[in-house]
Amino acid sequence: MPPPSDIVKVAIEWPGANAQLMEIDQKKPLSSIIREVCDGWSLSGSEQFALRYADGPQLYITEQSRSEIKNGTILRLAISPARAARQLLDRIQSHGIDARLEALKELAKLSADPTFATEFISMEGIGTLARLVESGTHFGEMLAFTLTAFLELMDHGIVSWDLISLSFIKQIASYVNQPMVDVSILQRSLAILESMVLNSHSLYHRVAQEITVGQLIGHLSNQEIQTYAIALINALFLKAPEDRRQEMASTLAQKHLRSIILNHVIRGNRPIKAEMAHQLYVLQVLTFNLLEERMMTKMDPSDQAQRDIIFELRRIAFDGENDSSGTEKRKAMYTKDYKMLGFTNHVNPAMDFTQTPPGMLALDNMLYLAKLHQDTYIRIVLENSSREDKHECPFGRCAIELTRMLCEILQVGELPNEGCNDYHPMFFTHDRAWEEFFCVCIQLLNKTWKEMRATAEDFNKVMQVVREQITRTLAMKPSSLDQLKGKLRGLSYSEILRLRQSERMSQDDFQSPPIIELRERIQPEILELIKQQRLNRLCEGSCFRKLGNRRRQEKFWFCRLSLNHKVLHYGDLDESPQGEVPFELLTDKIPVSDIKSVVTGKDCPHMKEKSALKQNKEVLEQAFSILYDPDENLNFVAPNKYEYCIWTDGLCALLGREMGSDLTRSDLDTLISMEMKLRLLDLENITIPEAPPPVPKEPSTYNFTYNYG
Repeated sequence: MPPPSDIVKVAIEWPGANAQLMEIDQKKPLSSIIREVCDGWSLSGSEQFALRYADGPQLYITEQSRSEIKNGTILRLAISPARAARQLLDRIQSHGIDARLEALKELAKLSADPTFATEFISMEGIGTLARLVESGTHFGEMLAFTLTAFLELMDHGIVSWDLISLSFIKQIASYVNQPMVDVSILQRSLAILESMVLNSHSLYHRVAQEITVGQLIGHLSNQEIQTYAIALINALFLKAPEDRRQEMASTLAQKHLRSIILNHVIRGNRPIKAEMAHQLYVLQVLTFNLLEERMMTKMDPSDQAQRDIIFELRRIAFDGENDSSGTEKRKAMYTKDYKMLGFTNHVNPAMDFTQTPPGMLALDNMLYLAKLHQDTYIRIVLENSSREDKHECPFGRCAIELTRMLCEILQVGELPNEGCNDYHPMFFTHDRAWEEFFCVCIQLLNKTWKEMRATAEDFNKVMQVVREQITRTLAMKPSSLDQLKGKLRGLSYSEILRLRQSERMSQDDFQSPPIIELRERIQPEILELIKQQRLNRLCEGSCFRKLGNRRRQEKFWFCRLSLNHKVLHYGDLDESPQGEVPFELLTDKIPVSDIKSVVTGKDCPHMKEKSALKQNKEVLEQAFSILYDPDENLNFVAPNKYEYCIWTDGLCALLGREMGSDLTRSDLDTLISMEMKLRLLDLENITIPEAPPPVPKEPSTYNFTYNYG
């Protein structure tokens, strides 16, 4: 008799018959179980049948996936994947339009199943679909189902995209270029072209020849296909050779991509979903990465054109017109002026721009400020040149260091992170957003320097404060540069000190023995409170993205803990949910008692499998997996660091292990400090009774003991 863990109780359906209630022995071959099921309905040829899930994606069950069957699962007896693939292949090549439409509709649904896909592809099914598309005779629903099936089949990674023919690419591109095409066909065509570009270097060049950026921008006014259009623009941008990216950026600027995105997407009448937010973030990163070349270019002190830029900075600040003084006198005057401009090397300021980063990018920023915001530039320079030497803010040195800092904050030169949605709306409000951002920040730096009454020795301290002011403000996601300025004004040096003091007090660990004793008494109580909060969050559940070969808007899944903390429920969703997902919609589950451990980062099975993600630090830091009996795993990539900490802490609490995330340590310190303050405040507010009249020769004594609770 097998142990109970090897027996799964299920219901099995067959059209037109009563369901069979059955106990499946997981040690028996799947073919034997299917034979028993067929015998129960007197069906011959059991090798022509297979088992599928009745709910959810209705995937075929294989020897590899059968361990995922849980007690109470409803299964369905169906024709085998090979038989289904052969029948559908024959039907989609039939002459009857209705029969072909129904076959393509069913194929579009089945193609997401990897077992079926393997069989269909082995029968040259993808070639058949490609020929149907190339023929140009399919329209409407029939074409939409054909493209859906093609996309799903290719998404399994069984067949290389390099095998796609040029005529197929031209046909798909024609759907994007036509003015009046059904939305569903446009969505799938754009998604297919995006996959071609991302998965094949040779196909990038072919697609780039067939699709113009102007045609893609024209689709951004349609809310149903905006995300797909921006995703393809990003793919073309990402895969373009370096010498083509600047040219493409110029084309995008000429076509007013930024203002179209601002008006039709960011300020549109629909909320921005996670996939669109990601695509906006990717576009933001790729746009800023165009600065990398200048950021990593050292100044050549012997290059007269580059030196002329420094001369221009000096001229705008100090000269109304060209100077006709003698060479020696002019040289001495220039040295003095370069010192007033705040360069480190007064004799040859070109040497200040030989460090990379920020290289020539810093000089570009300074020239932009001097030419486009001339009054501000002159005011900053002259204001500092009139201060005492020890309190002057060196404009040149500050501008160079600020440029380096902004490059670090905005990660200029870094590849976009999978799953990151951190775009900033204000960068879509101006054609020269980077330069304008610098101009706002250099004024902030000058203001903070004055507020701190800083000297040259305080330079690094000032830069630390300015970094904090900028990062805190960016976290507020200002919607415009004007809003950025307003929020920065509110974060003065005194406000930063107040925030630091407040945060320090909330985390302070006083070292006196009574306080240490109080902390030790409070800590278990607070830890239990945090544990309950983490478990409650797991009961509410979270939505996670499925990571595949390419980004797919519809690939989401949800996981939540049962209210009795005994079972994890999870299942696929068509889109990111708004609010709580009922347990009834989550068809899969894992008993908590089966969980062996929780692993994170590079120890996760899906991080080992996806070598392409290894370079992506953020995905790696937000990945975790549940390992459970028998040798199975459930893989997660949290949408952000907060959810990662909540889930890893909650799972550790569920398994009776120590919660060790940064979030827990921070919460623990904050809550303990708050509780200590409340209790100490109670102590301060206790009124000690007035002493009675003293007894002669024996002074009164009072013992006061505070009850720590």
